[in-house]
Amino acid sequence: MTEIKTRINRLREVLKQKGLDAYYISGTDPHVSEYLPARWKTREFISGFTGSFGEVVITQEEAFLWTDTRYFLQAEDQLKGSGIKMQKLRVPEAIPVDEWLAANLNPGQKVGINPECLPYNTYKALVKRLEDKSVKIILCNDLLDIIWENRPLIPEEKVFELDLKYAGRSRNEKFSDISEKLKLHGADFQVITALDDLAWTFNLRGSDVNYNPVFVGFGLVGEESKILFINQEKLPIEIKEKLVDEGVDIKPYSDFYSFLKDISAKRVLIDPVSTNLAIVNSLAVNNEIIESSSIPGLLKALKNETELNGFRSAMKKDGVALVKFLFWLQNNIGEIALTEYDIGRKLAEFRAENEGFRGESFTPIVGYRDHGAIVHLSVGKENANTLEPEGILLFDSGGHYREGTTDITRTVALGPVTKQQKTDFTIVLKGMISLTQAIFPEGTKGIHLDILARKPLWENGMNYGHGTGHGVGHYLAVHEGPMAIRQEYNPNSIVPGMVMSNEPAFYRKGEYGLRTENMIACVNKGESEYGQFYGFETLSLCPIDIQLIESGLLDEKEISWLNNYHKKVRQELSPLLDEKHCRFLEKITPEVM
Repeated sequence: MTEIKTRINRLREVLKQKGLDAYYISGTDPHVSEYLPARWKTREFISGFTGSFGEVVITQEEAFLWTDTRYFLQAEDQLKGSGIKMQKLRVPEAIPVDEWLAANLNPGQKVGINPECLPYNTYKALVKRLEDKSVKIILCNDLLDIIWENRPLIPEEKVFELDLKYAGRSRNEKFSDISEKLKLHGADFQVITALDDLAWTFNLRGSDVNYNPVFVGFGLVGEESKILFINQEKLPIEIKEKLVDEGVDIKPYSDFYSFLKDISAKRVLIDPVSTNLAIVNSLAVNNEIIESSSIPGLLKALKNETELNGFRSAMKKDGVALVKFLFWLQNNIGEIALTEYDIGRKLAEFRAENEGFRGESFTPIVGYRDHGAIVHLSVGKENANTLEPEGILLFDSGGHYREGTTDITRTVALGPVTKQQKTDFTIVLKGMISLTQAIFPEGTKGIHLDILARKPLWENGMNYGHGTGHGVGHYLAVHEGPMAIRQEYNPNSIVPGMVMSNEPAFYRKGEYGLRTENMIACVNKGESEYGQFYGFETLSLCPIDIQLIESGLLDEKEISWLNNYHKKVRQELSPLLDEKHCRFLEKITPEVM
């Protein structure tokens, strides 16, 4: 932690030189990404914390990191000895960053912020809170640039095209769809900032972010504008020529902000959640700003039939890899030395045997014993638990295929388990089944469905601190909005075409973690005199460990669902497996009575 302390002290010297009393680090990049290119891993650089969410404030006397329930245990461990204190978010007693700054800075004091890495909605919240206290927000360049030696450059990896047979709609069809939606807002064009929105709109993919097939760039799309801002070395000549032939204007990534400043008398749509402050400031002087959810983001969430069929194909491939992994695990646990790290690598190996596999969709989360209670744990060789033929193992993993992206969690018994573990597992399973079987009317939000997954837990005095479901991209980001199934309100309704996760869980700190996650697609369930009704189709194909089920806790409807699910898993995967794996699959999916 000496290096982290040194960096903080050097930053404090810079603050003193700039006349600043505090510096706020949003923890994101100019595209408001969750997962970041190495150049913008500012949160990790200054704090040592490697989680995917967190905000940092450095003052002359103190340093704080804010993060949410997924990362409390991880942050507590990674911040030890750094002098940085953790502040908890998404808990009843939470004090968010803006509130803390208002309470702890005096009138006239100055907090520095880099506008290129500050979401516009976050800026508005800060202004609203700090203006009342007469605390000044000072927009400045990225001050970490001054102290960050050998800072990584913007990636220069080549982009590639996602073929129409996978995408389902051409670029020009998507441009037209976006233009039609823009007319409803009276907007001339939208600034596309989110990297997955950009990749989806232009039917391009890249490798600039680990586990995310995206590339660094910006876009402007409207009826008269189709502009891609990108480092031109990243474009293979054949793709560049094709884009130009289709009317796309290609400009250097470095020209983006100066180009915006030259635009005038336009009505520009921006998403305040995914657009940084520097973009808004560049446009606001001579144009009218319209704030709304990203149109490509909304369209991207509604998978077309080609994409949905692609997901179904990807799930079969993923299911085959998972059955092979479970067979390997059962035959090797207790026979050879294995750690959590080995499990993550082995999962990747089995997926890599599939045609069209394009890499893991996130760092595998593998937790044995107490590590299972660390929600987003990422272990290396040096800190991985050794597995024994007893207790339970949680593994959350996924893959990218040209046809789609997968995300699945299973908790399995490695040997004898306790009655308490079986009871806890079954209660979590009841929550997963309950959400799976939901039938709900048009207009239903994620917050309305979240209770279905939590009800069995709440009835037993149990809960989990993260969301129940997130969107999943089509060969894109494994975490995709704008919808979500969680306790916090989200204005976006759950509608057919959306592909999401279903992952209730339970964690006993210091003991074990339990999570069963399937991916689901929202589908039509019919119309009645009371309106249109929707439900879910389960996409994931992987056995659920019946050794962990206390069948007496399941009702007839839940047992029927479980047996039918395992029947579907066998029907879909058996034709793709060899004889020994087919026998194994039959053995681990007997009918539950």
